[in-house]
Amino acid sequence: MNHQKKKDLFILSLLMIIFLAINYNTLDNSLENFLISQNKQTAFVERVIDGDTIVSNGTSIRLLGINTPERGEFLYEEAKTFLENLILNKQVTLEFVGERQDKYFRTLAYIQLGNENINVKIVENGFANPYFYSGKDKYSQEIESAWNTCTQNKINLCKPSTDPCSSCINIINSNYITNTCNFACDINGWTIKGEGRAKFVFNGTLGGGEEKSFDLDNSGGTIYLRDDFGLLVTEN
Repeated sequence: MNHQKKKDLFILSLLMIIFLAINYNTLDNSLENFLISQNKQTAFVERVIDGDTIVSNGTSIRLLGINTPERGEFLYEEAKTFLENLILNKQVTLEFVGERQDKYFRTLAYIQLGNENINVKIVENGFANPYFYSGKDKYSQEIESAWNTCTQNKINLCKPSTDPCSSCINIINSNYITNTCNFACDINGWTIKGEGRAKFVFNGTLGGGEEKSFDLDNSGGTIYLRDDFGLLVTEN
């Protein structure tokens, strides 16, 4: 290779380095925006099925990171109405994090309205507990913080039980509750529930110092003990 060709190659290499240096941020931002766009899409909310499920363009969408009461449970209607008031007949942004579908073939997503995360807002207002169906993700900490805010404010699902026995009954582990008081407690209709749908209903009484087992088909996570009015006794 002669001297002129070496010089031309050097200049070309230098120009390429300068070009890449100048355009690196632009290319990086373009790639980041492209990746974000693949995980987001707009949707018109045409129907609210319950507090954590909506329909858009005929597709059922299950809100990630949360679980609201099932039909017939305490605050079911209130949770549904709360979500309707927020997003029904509005254009929202769906953000997909992790798995795209659950076992019922519903699309899994976080819902953004403007700069607000609707999933977080539902928990913060006490209409859902945290529920990490596919494991924790980028919004899990916000969801957990929202639940802490809810319990501090003692509203809706976070409203504490006023039953005299609520200070006596504790969850020992994933199979037992115990009565630490020296008198019997009527726990008929009390429920223990996982983050998802798994639930066990107690009957009868629990004597002072006694334990009672429960069978909860729970995949892990927090379990919640509620009195017969649906008010929160304790969680573990």
